[in-house]
Amino acid sequence: MLRALAVDDERPALEELLYLLRADPRVSSAEGATDATETLRRINRALDAGPDGDDAIDVVFLDIHMAGLTGLDVARLLAGFARPPLIVFVTAHEGFAVQAFDLKAVDYVLKPVRRERLAEAVRRVCDQVDASPPPAVPSQTPAADQIPVELGGVTRFIPIDDIAYVEAQGDYARLHTPAGSHLVRIPLSTLEERWAARGFVRIHRRHLVALGRIDELRLDAGATTVRVGDAELAVSRRHARELRDLLMRRARG
Repeated sequence: MLRALAVDDERPALEELLYLLRADPRVSSAEGATDATETLRRINRALDAGPDGDDAIDVVFLDIHMAGLTGLDVARLLAGFARPPLIVFVTAHEGFAVQAFDLKAVDYVLKPVRRERLAEAVRRVCDQVDASPPPAVPSQTPAADQIPVELGGVTRFIPIDDIAYVEAQGDYARLHTPAGSHLVRIPLSTLEERWAARGFVRIHRRHLVALGRIDELRLDAGATTVRVGDAELAVSRRHARELRDLLMRRARG
């Protein structure tokens, strides 16, 4: 059974697509989004829940012409995710099919959407899901190269390599880069697990730091701190020894 996300910035078209998907017995759930920001937020939330979580998404039925980022832009970003959903483009325009299949889309459905044609797209998705190998162990799976952040209704994509450290703020996390900071609705513990392979280490219950961004480690009167750019961050006792060992191995290697 498929879990689907339909994306279209025109509400009537979105409602019609959702109606057809929910009527297909091979689709267990179908939710909607009207822009790229909500699409990426939903898929990030699904990744946080894990591949078998209730929010997991198997396929995105994606319009191409939307305000802000196009469906092609969204598909390119999703291709960098650790476990990207499959993509079916649903559009009124024939001229983007080559680009769509270059992005490994499963199908390209033209509007107005016919029930029989959508059913064929669902069949192709089911065939590909059934043929897919089991997901890799999360710790061995490469993470996405960028993370979406929202500011004043505009979605920006921050390279993870630009992030020096992350600060916990309740259920949110603040990403600190040389150019500024950005708030994302992702718990620090989730980022710790997702970015471990990228060299991010926990130094305190409130901070996650990119190991390569640490400029200085200081021990003063039993208290350990690190300097990351202009910031001085406390290191908790439980993390201090492990951090020193990691930095020493990095310096020798």
